[in-house]
Amino acid sequence: MNGILEFVRNIGATRIAAMGAVALGLVGFFIYIILRMSQPNMSLLFSDLTLEDSAQVVKELERRQVRFQIRNDGGQIFVTQDQVARVRMQLAEGGLPRGGGVGYELFDKGDALSSTSFVQNINHLRALEGELARTIRGIERVQSARVHLVMPERPLFSRERVEPSASIVLRMRGGLEPPQIRAIRHMVASAVRGLSPQRVSIVDEGGRLLADGAGDPAGMSGTTADERRVGHEQRLRQQVESIIASVVGPGRARVQVTADMDFNRITQTSDDFDPERRVVRSTQTREEQSSSAEGNRDGQVTVGNELPGANNTAANNNSREASKKSEEIVNYEIARTQRTEVVEGGRIKRISVAVLVDGIYARDGQGNVNYQPRAAEELDRIGALVRSSIGFDQRRGDQVEVVNLRFAEGPQLASLEPPRPWWQVYEPTKDDVRSGIELAVLLLVSGLVILFVVRPLLRRIVTPDPPAKLPAVAAGSAAAASAEAAIQAAAASPPIPAPPLVPSDNPTMRMIEMAQINGEVHAASLAKVGELVDKNPHETVSIIRQWLSDAESK
Repeated sequence: MNGILEFVRNIGATRIAAMGAVALGLVGFFIYIILRMSQPNMSLLFSDLTLEDSAQVVKELERRQVRFQIRNDGGQIFVTQDQVARVRMQLAEGGLPRGGGVGYELFDKGDALSSTSFVQNINHLRALEGELARTIRGIERVQSARVHLVMPERPLFSRERVEPSASIVLRMRGGLEPPQIRAIRHMVASAVRGLSPQRVSIVDEGGRLLADGAGDPAGMSGTTADERRVGHEQRLRQQVESIIASVVGPGRARVQVTADMDFNRITQTSDDFDPERRVVRSTQTREEQSSSAEGNRDGQVTVGNELPGANNTAANNNSREASKKSEEIVNYEIARTQRTEVVEGGRIKRISVAVLVDGIYARDGQGNVNYQPRAAEELDRIGALVRSSIGFDQRRGDQVEVVNLRFAEGPQLASLEPPRPWWQVYEPTKDDVRSGIELAVLLLVSGLVILFVVRPLLRRIVTPDPPAKLPAVAAGSAAAASAEAAIQAAAASPPIPAPPLVPSDNPTMRMIEMAQINGEVHAASLAKVGELVDKNPHETVSIIRQWLSDAESK
């Protein structure tokens, strides 16, 4: 303990405080680094959550004592990477997240005996709307959805039936394609009894009408004539560009398509009669037959006329008349064909396609880039491909023009393309980039702390204190100091060169020779010190006294 106390006393309070500060700073700094690097990687659990779903999920995570982070104002919840799958399954078991609405789980906690029919109908409507909204959110690019259903009740003693309708408000990431809009309409119509797709209206968060629910039987509501024409032109342009890019290269062709369309809806009805094709429609036959006989002149009935022998005589005396008539009516029907044609709007009347193709760029022997126009045969083949892809019809006046001109901006040749950067070669993820930035910042801070804090403190600790000044002795302190300096200079002065040694093969003789030379050098140094002592006796005595006092104090 005496040695330790003596060591502490020699170091001093300043050095002890500096050493403690450095030790505490280093310990705290490395503890921070260890804790920061040992934090688990957080992965996304749920995103695009409503405030209600976020509150329910956070409450459930706190109950299960799961570590989590909330970002993006509660819209995103992160948990440790190794617990993502397990937590999702546990929350799904409890029906979380619900997606900002209620579904058929609304009936799980209800009491059917104490509920009226009106409440049951309202709950059924709410549950159906919630389930449809959840299904719509499962479609790509749909962030959230609200569904409103109108299910009118049929009045009593009424023959008319009011059709149900639906309105949907969508919040999207980007835009929806027309096939996706039609799919949403048909999906909702199939889930609601009696609802037709034409009675479903769809609106986006910007108030734009995506589908009209006015009940158009053609099923083309929600799209104007210009939108249909632009969509058709865009589809043809994409087809032409894709087939030309495979020949001239990507970005080396410009295509413009103009379509003249007729949106009039035409209904035609025609009747055709063929006189050569006759068929019997009906036949009517009529026959008439009559007979008459002349009697006695008087026309009286007597007993003689009624006797048996009197008939023959009377018959011979009377004359008879008979007539027969036959009539036949045949009705024929001429063959008739009745045809009704309905031509929907959107017929193509004419298509015009303009194709601009760049030339060929080649490098010569000197490294210069030269431009060469394309051959006429190649342009003809490109034109034939374009006509085939758009369904060219010369009778309706379609036109296709393929022109070869040099573009204002030349292509990037393969030899001039810059090398791909390392982040594109390795394709790091966002987590990798964030971890790399954090590690670089920690290394930079560590280097600055070591360079500007630890290094000066260690140098201050290691560097010895300057020697204490000697007490004044008989006003000769300056002389003593000069004598001490002279003695130290003499001790540190280079030794007197010794005569060259004669090489010897015996190791023992070599060691003896080296000892002799060292002794001569030491003797020369002592002689020089003795000369200095003779010249400065008082200063020498002061120095010796100081040495003795230092030895006694130690």
